[in-house]
Amino acid sequence: MPSVDDPTVAPLVPETAAVDRPHAAGFGPPSLIGLDRTELADALAGIGEPEAKRKMRANQLFHWIYHRGARDFDAMTSIAKELRGRLAETYTLARPGIVDAQRSMDGTRKWLMRFPDGNEVESVYIPETDRGALCVSSQVGCTLTCAFCHTGTQRLVRNLTAAEIVSQMLVARDDLGEWPTPVGDRWISNIVMMGMGEPLFNYDNVVKALRIIMDDQGIALSKRRITLSTSGVVPEIERVGRDLAVNLAISLHAVTDEVRDVLVPINRKYPIAQLLQACRDYPASNNARRITFEYVMLKGVNDSAADARALVRLIAGIPAKVNLIPFNPWPGAPYACSTGRAIDRFAKIVNDAGYSSPVRVPRGRDIMAACGQLKSASERKRRNRDTAAAPA
Repeated sequence: MPSVDDPTVAPLVPETAAVDRPHAAGFGPPSLIGLDRTELADALAGIGEPEAKRKMRANQLFHWIYHRGARDFDAMTSIAKELRGRLAETYTLARPGIVDAQRSMDGTRKWLMRFPDGNEVESVYIPETDRGALCVSSQVGCTLTCAFCHTGTQRLVRNLTAAEIVSQMLVARDDLGEWPTPVGDRWISNIVMMGMGEPLFNYDNVVKALRIIMDDQGIALSKRRITLSTSGVVPEIERVGRDLAVNLAISLHAVTDEVRDVLVPINRKYPIAQLLQACRDYPASNNARRITFEYVMLKGVNDSAADARALVRLIAGIPAKVNLIPFNPWPGAPYACSTGRAIDRFAKIVNDAGYSSPVRVPRGRDIMAACGQLKSASERKRRNRDTAAAPA
């Protein structure tokens, strides 16, 4: 298997299968969070529930876990007390622990969550006037090394399980008091898979988690309210459109392979031409559901008028909009943000060509919660593991 430290040859499952199984022996009872109805029925079978009742009981469990946000089996009053007792003896509904919770001056919230194996990720809630988006992580660290991204300086520790991805939603809704699932207005109206990690390098777990989140008997978030961002894992783009049909965002950030090879090194394996063809073929895109191209504005690197005109030529024929992202600094960052004048010039060229190009207002910079700033302390786990595995 290729080395995961080389972003140009990273496999779709970046490490061994064990990296996806953090809840092994020694980490307590298994959790029911992250299980779908079929798996909940299997869990019920494991504690002796009669087959004739399993489907009904699985539906009840699904409702209590994902619609009502139950954190204790005793709260599940529609389930017989005796069965609740058996469930509590074998399983848990525990969320990850909150190591740190911060709130920005602009209302953005960031949670540092710790899982039973000690690894940590960050999730961010970004409130707007009429809605709110939760930025969800898919990996501890990241298998990519995008030069402008703070998360990219933290090498991959492991993939998150479906349970750990869903748990980020549950923790945020716990903190915001958004249970049961609202019928109308929501605090969390959107999810963006733009946190730590590359979602398409953790494909199966991300798909499973999002299907649970979209289920209309639970959290019930529409696929139109979910955006998955990828740095360009070309072979998986068509597949995610077919399996999930969620909104697609592409971390483009450059208009030439020469520059993108540096900024987004996976480009060396899947260059711009291949990436844009995958976007043209994306099954879920149309004029009403445009692909978003994310473009971080780096002073003197990718922000010229010529770059803007080249971008317009590249995305011609794709139902698209362009999000211009002022670079968010982090300690030791090798880049600076483009000037306001350069950003405005770039936006005008793209807008004049018929593509919406809003400039993203930085949110949560004061708590290091803005785009490209997320990073946990879990990289030490990988270093310790690698050191222990090294020959004496």
